[in-house]
Amino acid sequence: MSTDAKAAKPAASPAIDGLPPERRRWAVAAIFTALAMASLDTAIANIALPAIAADLHVSPADVVWVVNVYQIALVATLLPLGALGEIAGHERIYLGGLVLFTLASLGCALAWSLPSLLIFRALQGLGASGIMSVNSALIRFVYPSRMLGRGFGHNALVVATAFTLGPTIASGILAIGSWPWLFAVNIPFGLIAIGIGLKTLPHPPRAVHAFDFPGAIMAAGCLGLFIIGIGSAAHKAWPGAVAIELAAATLLGGLLMRRQADHPAPMLPIDLFRRPVFALSAATSVCSFAVQGLAFVSLPFYFEDILLRTQVETGFFMTPWPLVVAFMAPIGGRLSDRYPAGILGSLGLALLCVGMVLLATLPAAPGIVNIVWRMAICGFGFGFFQTPNLRTLMSSAPPDRSGSASGIVATARLTGQTIGAALAALCFGLAGREGATLALGLGAGFAALGSVMSVLRLAVAPRRGA
Repeated sequence: MSTDAKAAKPAASPAIDGLPPERRRWAVAAIFTALAMASLDTAIANIALPAIAADLHVSPADVVWVVNVYQIALVATLLPLGALGEIAGHERIYLGGLVLFTLASLGCALAWSLPSLLIFRALQGLGASGIMSVNSALIRFVYPSRMLGRGFGHNALVVATAFTLGPTIASGILAIGSWPWLFAVNIPFGLIAIGIGLKTLPHPPRAVHAFDFPGAIMAAGCLGLFIIGIGSAAHKAWPGAVAIELAAATLLGGLLMRRQADHPAPMLPIDLFRRPVFALSAATSVCSFAVQGLAFVSLPFYFEDILLRTQVETGFFMTPWPLVVAFMAPIGGRLSDRYPAGILGSLGLALLCVGMVLLATLPAAPGIVNIVWRMAICGFGFGFFQTPNLRTLMSSAPPDRSGSASGIVATARLTGQTIGAALAALCFGLAGREGATLALGLGAGFAALGSVMSVLRLAVAPRRGA
């Protein structure tokens, strides 16, 4: 071919790096509105349990399933929906999840009995899974690569803010209305987010392989049984039942790995875990959220049973942690665009470890300031770690595997929180009232382990972003 012919040949189109600024702002509004709704709904349902039990004339033990069924449906379907997003389109899974979440919220508000409420809560959990499973993947295609840290920082800010304001919002709604309004309030925001998302969400490239429906059932069964087993252990269920649930989860996981050994995009993304940076980032994430689970289950008992503080004071003392996370997440995001997550994450988790030790060694009668600054240190460390780790976890996966990576982000978070809560319950079972102190010390150990794993990322991938 002549030189002129080569010059006349059109160049390949460059890959699109993020959305134009105006469309990006509207897409982010849709994404973060839905994420805030799904995050809030996890927190506000806990506050409403006594009111729901009284109104539907059920026992406290039965009404707990309003929270449990949502959590199980959410966790069990994260990986299948993340994998489906790579094939059908992340935006379709997101919008489908948002539509289902909004409709299920209406069903929850109109529920006439506990069984009907549980059905709609399960559907709501499935909708929330559609939102959360591909949330991080969409952010990767909404923001240009140079601003990914900022985008994930804003994502963490939304989650932390929803977590902080959830109990307050729930209490405010219950002060002026009945518990169905906690679910009905989602409807107008859901409709607005759907309308904006239909016009502005990106359309990432799609995979050409077929969706493995039997594999999806195995993945859902594996994760669902694992969460049920951990929860059963935390509630001191019959050990034989716990062993059966966890063994079944392990068996299904093994069968899934064998079935998809040669799959180009396995639902349980073993191909991604072969990447050392991805594997270390996921493991570090589990450790960090196990710390959060240990802390947020044990601290209320610590403040009330050991320090003899009131429920109002306990609510006040719990606020600094998520509040500082909300403040630090965007800062950590901007720094992660310039510095390695191996350094930022290890520093953040080391600080979280120090904060947990300081909480576990509080004096017998601490003042308000003495408690608040320790909680703030924990929030500072957790917020400083979270965004750089999320950026690295997503960036270490190929763009065409963003759905599976996004599913792992959410699965690692919820798995860590579940393990932390179960270990906190175990600490109380072993040490009684002093179990809270034991749980805080265990949380410090998890934070230290996560800090070490974060540093290891520098050795396996000594480049920016590791």
